[in-house]
Amino acid sequence: MQAPKIPENEDSRLSALKSLNVLDTEPEDRFDRLTRLAKRMFDVPIALVSLVDENRQWFKSCIGLPVSETPRDISFCGHTILGDDIFLIPDAAADSRFEDNPLVTRDPNIRLYAGCPLKAPDGSKIGTLCTIDTKPRDFGEEDLEALKDLAAMVESELAAVELAIQDDLTGISNRRGFLMQAEHGLQISARQSAPTSLIFFDLDGFKEINDKFGHAEGDHALKAFSKTMESAFRDSDLIARLGGDEFALLQIDTSGEASKASVQRFQKEIDGYNLINKRGYDLAFSYGIVEYNADMHKSVEQLIRDGDTLMYKQKKGINTLNG
Repeated sequence: MQAPKIPENEDSRLSALKSLNVLDTEPEDRFDRLTRLAKRMFDVPIALVSLVDENRQWFKSCIGLPVSETPRDISFCGHTILGDDIFLIPDAAADSRFEDNPLVTRDPNIRLYAGCPLKAPDGSKIGTLCTIDTKPRDFGEEDLEALKDLAAMVESELAAVELAIQDDLTGISNRRGFLMQAEHGLQISARQSAPTSLIFFDLDGFKEINDKFGHAEGDHALKAFSKTMESAFRDSDLIARLGGDEFALLQIDTSGEASKASVQRFQKEIDGYNLINKRGYDLAFSYGIVEYNADMHKSVEQLIRDGDTLMYKQKKGINTLNG
């Protein structure tokens, strides 16, 4: 078995890792969402966000494994951080470096390993986003590029505190964070030729809630709306508060029709919330769905504008019907 070498910048690398204050923290959905997406996209049983500490690799997100860490000297990720590109092993049992590795000969019986280095804001390689299969297989060029895009999304989350990409009130992504994450999502969609849809939401009657019940109640409405979005939509969907009472949702590998069905399910969740919580008003929303077209939408901003336009048409129609 070939143990991974120690990088030349090990001291500064470990310093950068520890400065993020993520080691041994609780699981977070913003990372689990990305490993779940990787698991689904690449049809693998295991996907990890692995951080390479001094003597161990610790998993910030771990989908498909029952452990939270393994020794560094038997880790595949320890090898990955030595390079700049994806570390790909199509069949570990047939690779002399890993054929007698306990992670290969025993659980989890690694065969395919594909790991992309993760960089801290200072450029140090602190870990990997990796996918693992128990069957030998290869990754095509489009798969490799998609893995890089997902790794960039993980890096954005690791830098979230410094980059201020989270909405302070609701805890979901803010506009800046959404633009960063969604751009990578559109790149994945284009490479995989997968349908991707954006849903633009506007909270109806928000001004009236503030005027009648006060801004604290308005804040409560925004938080309740965002929490219901998180529970109603898929774990891998990108959710954000763009500002004020405007929200956005990006659904990768999802057609416009499928997005419409998901909004209908969301409406039922909102109806349930209103039935249980008697606060003197009902949460209500207007929305616009736009399916990504690489020829028409050159940026996430264009996609958002189209969604906003469709939402406004729906809202205007509702207002017309009401009066």
